[in-house]
Amino acid sequence: MFETIKNAFATKEIRVKIFLTLLLLLVYRLGCYIPIPGLNSTAIAESVQGNDFLSILSMITGGSLSNGTIFALGILPFINAFIIMQLLTLVIPALERLSKEGDDGRKKLTQITRYFALILAAVQGVGIVLSWKNNAGGSLIEPTFGSEELTMAFIIAILMAGSTMVMWLGERITEYGIGNGTSLIIFVGILSSAGTVFLTAFKSLGQTPENIWRIIGMLLMIILIFVFIVFFDLAERRVQVQYAKQIKGNKVYGGQTQHIPIKVNSSGVMPIIFATSFLMFPQLIMQLFWPTSEAYYWYAQNMGTGSVVYYVLLPLFILFFAYFYAQIQFNPDDVAKNIQQYGGTIPGIRQGKPTADYLRKINNRITLFGAIFLAIIALIPTFIFKAISGPGVDFSNSFSATGLLIVVSVALEFNKQLESQIMMRHYKGFLQ
Repeated sequence: MFETIKNAFATKEIRVKIFLTLLLLLVYRLGCYIPIPGLNSTAIAESVQGNDFLSILSMITGGSLSNGTIFALGILPFINAFIIMQLLTLVIPALERLSKEGDDGRKKLTQITRYFALILAAVQGVGIVLSWKNNAGGSLIEPTFGSEELTMAFIIAILMAGSTMVMWLGERITEYGIGNGTSLIIFVGILSSAGTVFLTAFKSLGQTPENIWRIIGMLLMIILIFVFIVFFDLAERRVQVQYAKQIKGNKVYGGQTQHIPIKVNSSGVMPIIFATSFLMFPQLIMQLFWPTSEAYYWYAQNMGTGSVVYYVLLPLFILFFAYFYAQIQFNPDDVAKNIQQYGGTIPGIRQGKPTADYLRKINNRITLFGAIFLAIIALIPTFIFKAISGPGVDFSNSFSATGLLIVVSVALEFNKQLESQIMMRHYKGFLQ
């Protein structure tokens, strides 16, 4: 990877893209420190720290939510809109036709996703502001513009504008920089939250010297998780395909042996995100609108994050969504049809339906191992993080295996993007 970075900086065009990417990410991080007028930022940080769901959201936004800044919503509305649009494309024929119309169709889908993200930003902004207003310890909103209602409207507008700005920065990174802008923004947010936790831990060493062993244990745990994630992220099952020779005119085509790579964790972190969101959504809604109700306290105690039922249901939902997302990404019937169309066969398997059934069987088995891997990542490290945490050092909320999985996946994808850019430049130089 270091050799790839060295070669990338040696090429002027790629070097300019890297600096532009870093500049746009710097703009994003600066926005994470600009507070919204009319908010009690100290009380907001305390309320977010006491809620596991909001702590995860704050970690993804790089601490912007807990600081009450203009980028408090971050890129989350756009991510939610993108995921929902992907699911709707499968069930709405009009959206499915747009997805198959090439660049024009994709541009229209992107525009629809933007509008949908703006609507979600408004809904989430209203929900968060109402949560701050109805906080159990008292309203966190300080009337700055004459009345509390006018201040709330101003805060909602700022949150929507900030989310739109982050979405724009992500698209500019994707268009003019290197890598996926949305993923890099999440990547930077998680790393900044991790850096803040470690900085706090080092500051507490003078008061509690035993925290040095907690920090060392945490670093070792992170390294082991990184190795485990990289191993599974790169693991794949290669299905051999033999293509018959075809004579067209004076040329002979085919006669080659290729492989269809089926990744063990093809769905990435999405099943974990879907599963946790599905389990936390009722608690979030009740906290926003009925924070003092008995139903909220019952759900938080018996079904919420940290309860026994939550840890039992989470791996089951991860298994379900892993298979659900795998069906979206890999269609054995289409792959079998393409293999047959180009004169290919899987050794020992007949073309057509037997090939599709064989690929479906392999995909189901691979998905099972991927789901088990995600369930382990979502559960086991969480308990270890809590065990390592101690006085003055809390790793449980700021370090999650989900966040580490995102960091590793984005880093590997960024490395692949750099390698492809370097290879493209080499080919251009050779052709010139």
